Amino acid sequence: MHPEVQKTEPGKCPGCGMDLILKEVGGGVTDYDVSELSHREHEAAMTNPQMAKKMEQDMRRRFWVSFLLSIPIFLYSPVGINFFKLNLPTPIPINWLLLILTTPIVFWTGSIFITGTYYSLKARKLNMSVLIATGVLAAYLFSILLTLARPESETFYEAAALLVTFVLFGHWMEMKSRRGTSDALRALFDLVPPQAKVIRNGKEITIPSAEIIHDDIVVLRPGDKVPVDGVAMEGESAIDESLVTGESIPVVKKIGDKVIGGSVNQTGTIKFKATQVGSETVLAHIIKLVETAQNSKAPGQRIADKAAGWLVIVAISSGLAAFFGWYFGAGSGLIVSLTFAVSTVVIACPDALGLATPTAVAVGTGIGAKYNILIKDAATLENTSRINAIILDKTGTLTEGKPKVTDVVAFNNFSEQELLKYEASLEAGSNHPLAKAILEETKRRDALPLKPMENFESVAGRGLKAKISGKIVLAGNEKLLRDNGIATEPMKDTLDRLAGEGKTLSLLAIDGIFAGVVAAADPSRTNSKKTVTALKNLNMEVVMITGDHTKVAEGIGRELGIDRVFAEVPPENKAKYVKKLQDEGKFVAMVGDGINDAPAMAQANIGIAIGAGTDVAIETGNIVLMKSDPYDIVAAIRLSKATVVKMKQNLFWAAIYNMLAIPVAAGAFYTSLGWSLRPEISALLMSASSIIVATNAILLKRVEPKLKV
Repeated sequence: MHPEVQKTEPGKCPGCGMDLILKEVGGGVTDYDVSELSHREHEAAMTNPQMAKKMEQDMRRRFWVSFLLSIPIFLYSPVGINFFKLNLPTPIPINWLLLILTTPIVFWTGSIFITGTYYSLKARKLNMSVLIATGVLAAYLFSILLTLARPESETFYEAAALLVTFVLFGHWMEMKSRRGTSDALRALFDLVPPQAKVIRNGKEITIPSAEIIHDDIVVLRPGDKVPVDGVAMEGESAIDESLVTGESIPVVKKIGDKVIGGSVNQTGTIKFKATQVGSETVLAHIIKLVETAQNSKAPGQRIADKAAGWLVIVAISSGLAAFFGWYFGAGSGLIVSLTFAVSTVVIACPDALGLATPTAVAVGTGIGAKYNILIKDAATLENTSRINAIILDKTGTLTEGKPKVTDVVAFNNFSEQELLKYEASLEAGSNHPLAKAILEETKRRDALPLKPMENFESVAGRGLKAKISGKIVLAGNEKLLRDNGIATEPMKDTLDRLAGEGKTLSLLAIDGIFAGVVAAADPSRTNSKKTVTALKNLNMEVVMITGDHTKVAEGIGRELGIDRVFAEVPPENKAKYVKKLQDEGKFVAMVGDGINDAPAMAQANIGIAIGAGTDVAIETGNIVLMKSDPYDIVAAIRLSKATVVKMKQNLFWAAIYNMLAIPVAAGAFYTSLGWSLRPEISALLMSASSIIVATNAILLKRVEPKLKV
């Protein structure tokens, strides 16, 4: 599913300008025809599974053609004849035979580098293609001049052919390894069924999923995949959303409930109205997040890009210096001088340096997507490793966000049943989680029916007030009762005990008499304490923020092992507390799940949206944790740290390789130690360095078992 591509659209690779043609085919499925392909710089295309496969196939085809043609070229080359003492039949002069065999390698299999050089120079950029094309064309054109001027002399056709062959092999292996990192993304594409059943004009018909429009009524039977997002209109069924949200338990969907595209219907038949289609769906947003992350550049990559650009200049300058040094300075022959020059240019190619961070980012974001951790860009993936303070919103992050009544304590001759009946009657019209918990407890204790009320009033920040059965009833915090002249001090010990246990209290007064208190607790999530402990072990300051009463917040904090608690913080002030930690010199992450958390997440250095959070929280967050498991916060940080380690390792080895290889290729040690490299050997070593960097990035997958420890 790639809804943003709606028609045939020729374009250029953003890195090197190669022609890419995106072509829509039947059924709304987008296919890809790649007429010209570059190497690593087709990063944008590589994140799409279909395009990645096409690119890999094209590179493999080019390599095998080049390889097969290079075999006779090598056998007839000076190396094959002189070193291996071969005496092969020569139907035509050897150099003319080598020219015929080398030409298709240079201008077809190697055309991607020549074309890439054209677009690079046109854009006034120096990249890997420039170096490869320079080396290939220098060896090829100089060999043609020798063939025409001195037919019997040694040439460099094998250098041009083997350079192209080795580089193509390196890029084929790189594409193969990088395509393996998109397994999670490919699985997301496959979640959308190719066809769906909809009702149009009173009839049920089957259409391609891509043709579903807003307000279509979609029919799901047991085993069907959900094609788009919508709202249930008829029927009831359990739907498995694990592949999208990560929640393992199937969710029962009734009329009015939201249905997520990519989930799987399990039991009953259900009809739903399509509300989000194409690029609007949750699944499309997830795919877009992963694609964007894999296409983006980490801060370290920007440094590597600058270094690679300078290395191109260094390589070409070194090649020219090697040529002039050996030809004019040392008085060596033209062939010897050109050999050192071409070897220097080839081996200095910054391919490994350019691969250092993109491969690590691709693997890291792919692993994150596999574990329902969506990282929006490469900068976030890198910067998450810098977090040293993390603020956790209590409700919905550390707790379930669904409080349950734990205590009903009646005073002054009122009964618990009577207390619940009045409280529930007052709370009946509220959507507050505590009100819902009280109503559920009232039903459980058979304290229905509710009493009718009149003159209802909501007192901001304090509670509720109304007349019920002719009596004035108040329900809320201590301040509400004190403002109405009702003393709470006689029951202070009970209230302090309940609040100290981390429970939220609703105090009830009837006709001016303190009638009792209903206590509710929002249970901590299973992994909340484990998460806090793990974050502390990562040397992070863990802070909890909540709008709850200080005693309630401190009780939860003690339970979970959180030492610093910001309590009684209204939603609009949460961002100020994030800024407070930043002013202390901390690199702060804010974790939340609701609209009221969005400003604080935006203020934080890293915003993390957890679970089935609101769209606002998800849009604001740099990281989206699709499950409601707080331990995924630890997993995201560990993944970031492991990815940054791989980035640094790759950058180190790539830089060291170039620093050590250039002097050897230029012949700096030839006179003293006899060290030298022919161009074809330089090409082999350069290609090997790229494979080593790509392989090291793939080893990042070894971090996976640690994400759930």
